[in-house]
Amino acid sequence: MKGKIAITPRSLSSKEQPAFDDLRKAGYEVIFPTPGRQPSLQELSEFLPSCVGYLAGVEPVPGEILRQCPHLKVISRNGVGVDNIDLAAAEKLGIAVEKTGAANSRGVAELAITLMLAGLRSVSWSDRGVKNGAWSRQEGIEIEGRVLGVIGCGQIGRLVVVMAMGLGMRVVAFDTFQDDAFKPGGDFQYVALDELLSLSDVITLHCPPGDKPLIDAEALARMKNGVFMVNTARAALVDEQAVLGAIGSGKLRGFATDVYEHEPPELSQLLLHDRVITTPHIGGYTKESVQRATESAVKNLLKVLG
Repeated sequence: MKGKIAITPRSLSSKEQPAFDDLRKAGYEVIFPTPGRQPSLQELSEFLPSCVGYLAGVEPVPGEILRQCPHLKVISRNGVGVDNIDLAAAEKLGIAVEKTGAANSRGVAELAITLMLAGLRSVSWSDRGVKNGAWSRQEGIEIEGRVLGVIGCGQIGRLVVVMAMGLGMRVVAFDTFQDDAFKPGGDFQYVALDELLSLSDVITLHCPPGDKPLIDAEALARMKNGVFMVNTARAALVDEQAVLGAIGSGKLRGFATDVYEHEPPELSQLLLHDRVITTPHIGGYTKESVQRATESAVKNLLKVLG
């Protein structure tokens, strides 16, 4: 055997994937250290030092762990986000970090649209009520003609733009690296972030996190009353306490999230709120997205390892 390759994403480690046979045929031993769940730092420190390759999920991968891994040559993500990995440490140690581009973009984009519609029609709230014997209703909002603000107009954000315009929405987008070649037609334009916040009826997040939350009390204050917000990107983009306060004041109609600082999350006041929709990081968890991401992640491992 040429060495071990650890596979930890929950969507891949609990069920065998055909693409893993390519790793075995190339002479590598495939291991699943924590099937169906995210590994802890302690577990990482136990299995990763013996590996040459690592197909990683969203678990934190700090430099202190990487420095314990003399054989590790490549970390391959089955997604686009690599902010969970200490990239500076990886570069210094000569460990390649690969990502899978647009493999799960459609799955995440479709979930974002789903959560918008569910929030504007109070689907989760209504479902809980009927199952608990209640027969009460909340007046919904139709999506046609509403303004959608897309923060982050990369692979996922662009798909959301096209889908939303297909539903009759007007779309404004903000991106730090604006792609002027993206011209979907219809009622779409790039705007400054402040303008997006003040115009939007619905806001969806598709950008990487920064040093502090993008959606904090100051950003929320710039929004009109009754905005519904969706986060399928990263939990660090949002100040939870500020969002909770905005829901209480009516500034936000509601909030939907598929991402959390720790997974599974502790059930905070925000996550337990009636006007908050929670899903267990299922954005890229479709049959098609999993297959595309797995094949791409495996190709990236073999590209580096040979």
